[in-house]
Amino acid sequence: MTAIKHALQRDIFTPNDERLLSIVNVCKAGKKKKNCFLCATVTTERPVQVKVVKVKKSDKGDFYKRQIAWALRDLAVVDAKDAIKENPEFDLHFEKIYKWVASSTAEKNTFISCIWKLNQRYLRKKIDFVNVSSQLLEELPKVTEESVPSGENQSVAGGDEEAVDEYQELNAREEQDIEIMMEGCEYAISNAEAFAEKLSRELQVLDGANIQSIMASEKQVNILMQLLDEALKEVDQIELKLSSYEEMLQSVKEQMDQISESNHLIHLSNTNIVKLLSEIEFLVNHMDLAKGHIKALQEGDLASSRGIEACTNAADALLQCMNVALRPGHDMLLAVKQQQQRFSDLREHFARRLANHLNNVFVQQFTQALLQLYNRSYFLSVPGHDQSSTLAQHSVELTLPNHHPFHRDLLRYAKLMEWLKSTDYAKYEGLTKNYMDYLSRLYEREIKDFFEVAKIKMTGTTKESKKFATLPRKESAVKQETESLHGSSGKLTGSTSSLNKLSVQSSGSRRSQSSSLLDMGNMSASDLDVADRTKFDKIFEQVLSELEPLCLAEQDFISKFFKLQQHQSLPGTMTEAEDLDGGTPSRQHNSGVPLPVSSEKDMIRQMMTKIFRCIEPELNNLIALGDKIDSFNSLYMLVKMSHHVWTAQNVDPASFLSTTLGNVLVTVKRNFDKCISNQIRQMEEVKISKKSKVGILPFVAEFEEFAGLAESIFKNAERRGDLDKAYTKLIRGVFVNVEKVANESQKTPRDVVMMENFHHIFATLSRLKISCLEAEKKEAKQKYTDHLQSYVIYSLGQPLEKLNHFFEGVEARVAQGIREEEVSYQLAFNKQELRKVIKEYPGKEVKKGLDNLYKKVDKHLCEEENLLQVVWHSMQDEFIRQYKHFEGLIARCYPGSGVTMEFTIQDILDYCSSIAQSH
Repeated sequence: MTAIKHALQRDIFTPNDERLLSIVNVCKAGKKKKNCFLCATVTTERPVQVKVVKVKKSDKGDFYKRQIAWALRDLAVVDAKDAIKENPEFDLHFEKIYKWVASSTAEKNTFISCIWKLNQRYLRKKIDFVNVSSQLLEELPKVTEESVPSGENQSVAGGDEEAVDEYQELNAREEQDIEIMMEGCEYAISNAEAFAEKLSRELQVLDGANIQSIMASEKQVNILMQLLDEALKEVDQIELKLSSYEEMLQSVKEQMDQISESNHLIHLSNTNIVKLLSEIEFLVNHMDLAKGHIKALQEGDLASSRGIEACTNAADALLQCMNVALRPGHDMLLAVKQQQQRFSDLREHFARRLANHLNNVFVQQFTQALLQLYNRSYFLSVPGHDQSSTLAQHSVELTLPNHHPFHRDLLRYAKLMEWLKSTDYAKYEGLTKNYMDYLSRLYEREIKDFFEVAKIKMTGTTKESKKFATLPRKESAVKQETESLHGSSGKLTGSTSSLNKLSVQSSGSRRSQSSSLLDMGNMSASDLDVADRTKFDKIFEQVLSELEPLCLAEQDFISKFFKLQQHQSLPGTMTEAEDLDGGTPSRQHNSGVPLPVSSEKDMIRQMMTKIFRCIEPELNNLIALGDKIDSFNSLYMLVKMSHHVWTAQNVDPASFLSTTLGNVLVTVKRNFDKCISNQIRQMEEVKISKKSKVGILPFVAEFEEFAGLAESIFKNAERRGDLDKAYTKLIRGVFVNVEKVANESQKTPRDVVMMENFHHIFATLSRLKISCLEAEKKEAKQKYTDHLQSYVIYSLGQPLEKLNHFFEGVEARVAQGIREEEVSYQLAFNKQELRKVIKEYPGKEVKKGLDNLYKKVDKHLCEEENLLQVVWHSMQDEFIRQYKHFEGLIARCYPGSGVTMEFTIQDILDYCSSIAQSH
């Protein structure tokens, strides 16, 4: 341990001007044994600082490092665990408790004793030593030299510390005086004893002079004592006079105390009066409602703008009076209770009157809208009018009714609705439900009529339309409808069944018309021209363009009228899925307390879902009809619907319009995918005639039509990726089925079918410049080139068949290893056989063979692709190439024979040109 102390003092503490007093080898309690050292140190500089330092051996084990240090003044408790039995464990309480286990009890006791001594010497705040033996807590003895590592010129003994404490350092003036004194004595440095004796003699002289001075001042001291005696006499006289004055002031003090007490009572009374007046003024100012406001709440006209403004101001004033923050004790006053009861009665009366009036306004607007709707419907069904012309005139205006006047009239009550929402939520909730009931039925009729007109315009026929003769009489129907909306209390009671019955009657003809339109015979794309598709696109766009502002306007009105911006709550009856679907809610909500929902947007979306619940099914029916008319209409619908969904999501991704259009877009996308699948299935089901030539396959022409139409429709569209995927599926189907038909073809050679169709595909892709089909365009060109070459080579073998066979045999012998100049020695390929074969193909015979070949090619190729001249020119080039090849073989295999073909390259060019011109 001594060696460790020396090492620690030398390596860690000496560089930091510290002295190591005690050390203990410890490890943390309850953990794996990782030894370290706790060291008690003091600084060599003043003021002395005492620390407890934790030293740990490095991981490499070759040196020690200082890990953490605590000031001894931060140590609160030293717990030795057991004061009787030997126990190596102890705790040190700094900011947190550190639990240690010493390597031996002796080291622990030595360390704790050192801590106690340092605490007694240097700290004012005493540390609590718990469970420590009293023998360890004793006065600090002098520390021997053994406590300090040898080799260090430092002393840590207690006597040295005391000597250091008694020593006082000279200040600057004292040093200066000593220097002057030493300068006056020459031998001050060389003979210190003589200098000291001199100073001693001078000190004795000064002491004697001091005593004589004191003795000479005795007379003056006696005079001073006499003066002090006289001063004491004067003080006694002044005290007598002060006593008399105090007695005279005592009576004045009593009078002033009485006056002060009286003033205090007067001040307290005034303070109470002021506070009472303040309370009365507060109650009068904050709980007094003007007579004009009371009259407006009781009798105010809710139909005129001026009356609405007066009622709004009065309602706000009443709400302020009711919501005033009363001070403690006000609610116990009888007048305050009476005023509060009066306010409650006024609130109940006005809330009931406002709810009844708004219900009447809803009914009046609903009735007015129904009259307009019936006028429109009966105009179509007036006897004596030509149904076709009437519908044609009416269908010119494919528009939805404008509800802006209704919204404008109701928005005047927006502030009153906000007041009703904050004061009587039950009535607010009832009005909200009534409004949704009225509007859902009204919009259902208007939207269904609107979609019927759109279907008639799409189909271009009216014979499928049903007359509206099944409708009840206008006056009686409207009367029955409006009477069912009223109840004795002004709320909507018992109207659901009547309205639903009338809705069934009025919409029966429309449902039958819709089903009849959807039951029309299948119409293929070939039966419709571009004008029909453009017409459908325009109608579909107009339908979406009419629905979008209608929904946005209604949503904006709901937000403003029902004041949803300020309230994140929703009536309980409207949170039920059954109620939004028109059914009966599974639970009742009669408390009038709003139930929380996720957000304001959820409430608006749920209200919109109930009001416009017919939009999504009607859109789906219209989409089904468009797909029934022409499957290519799904392209128009996908582009238009995607654009409107994208627009709606930019405004509000979670809105009703965005959600509804998104759901419908899924249906449109499915129809689009089904259209692509049907085209691929039709490709697979194509049957070719065995008696006629194939030509351009129908599905190749249909792909060209589809691609041309799609490129015009999807120009700058948001859903271009869907079209690119469809292109990839279609072109793969086209490639596979072209090859399939070419393999099955009997009349037309396989190479001709592949060549013509892939040439057509390549031309189509080159013209349309579809970026996602660049690889397929290159593949189509390659297939066209390969099969053109194959067809040319195969066809050219027929005019010079024997000559071809002969030279094929020559090439086979050379391939077997026979030298070219020795081929002429083969019996079957000698010069005589060569001349014999060449004589069979004079120029006249060659021209005849080429002419027959031209006619055969003409029979194979179709006129619509116009590849005859291209193929004939390729055959001419191939024929010349073969001619040159034959001449080369003759020159190498039959050198010096003088054998040549009986026609030249120029003859071939002339033959081909004359044949092409003659046909």
